Amino acid sequence: MNSTLIYSVQPIEFRLDLKDPFLFTAHHIDHYPIGNEHMQPTTPTTDEKPYRMYYSETGVPGFPEHPHTGFETITLVESGYVDHFDSLGNSGRYAAGDVQWLSTGNGVEHCEMFPLLHTDKENPFELFQIWFNSSPEQKTHDADYKMMWREHIPHVIETDAQGHKADIRVVSGQFKDKEAIPRPPHSWAAAKENKVNIYMIHLEPNAELTVPATTATATRFCYFYEGALLKIEDEDIHFKHLVELKPNVAIQLKNGPEAGRILWLEGEPIGAPVAMRGPFVLNSDEELNQAFARYRQTHFGDWPWESPAPVFERTQPRFASYKKGEQLEYPEA
Repeated sequence: MNSTLIYSVQPIEFRLDLKDPFLFTAHHIDHYPIGNEHMQPTTPTTDEKPYRMYYSETGVPGFPEHPHTGFETITLVESGYVDHFDSLGNSGRYAAGDVQWLSTGNGVEHCEMFPLLHTDKENPFELFQIWFNSSPEQKTHDADYKMMWREHIPHVIETDAQGHKADIRVVSGQFKDKEAIPRPPHSWAAAKENKVNIYMIHLEPNAELTVPATTATATRFCYFYEGALLKIEDEDIHFKHLVELKPNVAIQLKNGPEAGRILWLEGEPIGAPVAMRGPFVLNSDEELNQAFARYRQTHFGDWPWESPAPVFERTQPRFASYKKGEQLEYPEA
């Protein structure tokens, strides 16, 4: 590799190992079949169309009740549905194009279930979950939950000299003069000076796009997760590869003959020590031990739901419920 802009290129199967302020990103792809009346798979997984049930004991795929503290989960859904419930009494259903931003702060339990709503066709499922770190001070705040509906997330459409288009969905930060929806207030990404830019980029075949420079101290990654070939400074990047890039230069992307999709992540590092044990991310082993002891005593609050893996009725539209149902939010509002 002769490029001065590319620091590394890594093939990806499931997990993207990243750098401060990002921890890692999981890329979930499941080929769920037709669902039954209980929103469960009707046929077993196959080599041709594999899927995972994750930790479900109810027959609905997903991740039942589990704790987090000290960081944020940013969940970007590309296809399928997610039902969310947490120990704060929040809940909601979100789907393709939506983003859920959960600041776990000083502790929360939640579950994420993937109900198979379609009984007449397959239920393909794809999402990213970014584990994004918090500063030492932010780890002490109460947990917070925010939905970003696809109808509200800003897009930038760029057209190159040959008329090919790029669609940049601005999840965090800004792209040129287009700013994202505000992040939760106690997030490292909330402060403009931290330049946490998260883009979902769709490139038409043969489209070219220039991503502006950020600062010399930032972390910057490009994950090419759909398409045949992507060129960065004449280097060939293949499907499902993660590229770490020089941050303080504009990056020229040139897509190949198929439509391409990219997850773009960049931001200023927090610069604090990281002590991570399972779903707890703090700054020292002593803090981790204290957090686990506190969780054993309190479970980060009472779980207010009848099941550790609840799901909504099939007919439930996309929505978010805050403050134990006192505040309801729908994408159309």
